[in-house]
Amino acid sequence: LLAHHLARHPAQRAPLPVVTGFLGRTADGRITTLGRGGSDYSAALIGAALGAEEIQIWTDTSGMLSADPRIVPEARPVSRLSFTEASELAYFGARVLHPKTLIPAMDRAIPVRVLNTARPDDPGSLITPAAEPADSSWRVKSIACKKDVTAVTIVSTRMLLAHGFLARVFEVFGRHHIVVDLVTTSEVSISVTVDDPSRLESAIAELEGIGRIEVKQNLAVVAVVGEGAPSHLGLAGHVFTLLGGVGIGVEMISQGASRVNLSFVVRGEDADRAVRLLHRGLGLDMERVEAGVGTNAARPAASAAPSS
Repeated sequence: LLAHHLARHPAQRAPLPVVTGFLGRTADGRITTLGRGGSDYSAALIGAALGAEEIQIWTDTSGMLSADPRIVPEARPVSRLSFTEASELAYFGARVLHPKTLIPAMDRAIPVRVLNTARPDDPGSLITPAAEPADSSWRVKSIACKKDVTAVTIVSTRMLLAHGFLARVFEVFGRHHIVVDLVTTSEVSISVTVDDPSRLESAIAELEGIGRIEVKQNLAVVAVVGEGAPSHLGLAGHVFTLLGGVGIGVEMISQGASRVNLSFVVRGEDADRAVRLLHRGLGLDMERVEAGVGTNAARPAASAAPSS
């Protein structure tokens, strides 16, 4: 409502509006909080409503990183990303941005810059509608990881050449409000991953009427992210050769559905090792000097305070 008011009545704006983020209303009008990343989302909404030249998110890291620094200490900021690349990283575990933060900016094609409150002179990351080439020769910009994932496999010979089988399976997931991340299929089976197993038990009871159910817990999704990376000749072979060389088994692979993301599932205990291995093996640990990119010139921007 505030963003709508500011856009329609610019004459009533103070010279420098200071807006509290993180707050919103429920469907019945009660005041509530927006949850993790709520202040960033507030800034994006206001920036989109005002048609800002740039939306700035001030947080505790110098931009979107090439990996989680808690897993890879040598992870470095990625200077330029596309909205699609940043959204994939946010969804698959990068906690710098909440996945919904970028939606208002994407709708209005407004660049988003992620900056470090403690190091304001760092260039940070600039997120734009179009991607720039990655530093890595493999076109990869970052390795993300989502842990505590559960994989569910439905096996049924009734799936073979049968129409409507997939619809029946996903209707069950939808009715139980279960969000599915990755999906792979064969002639007689479907495998999906979910990151919230709290509603799985009742859904599985229904799915058992469709086919034999296999459940694997304590898994992790590793995502190799970069515009055009999944279609880059040799990337998949290189990734899985690296993993096989150190004995990391792959439970599931998702490739082809996204032009920016090659995802696969490993055991939870192998996740950190896989991320470190790929970060090094794909050349993301090599420091590069970014010439002329990310200079933080003063410009109109909608900013968010440090995110939680």
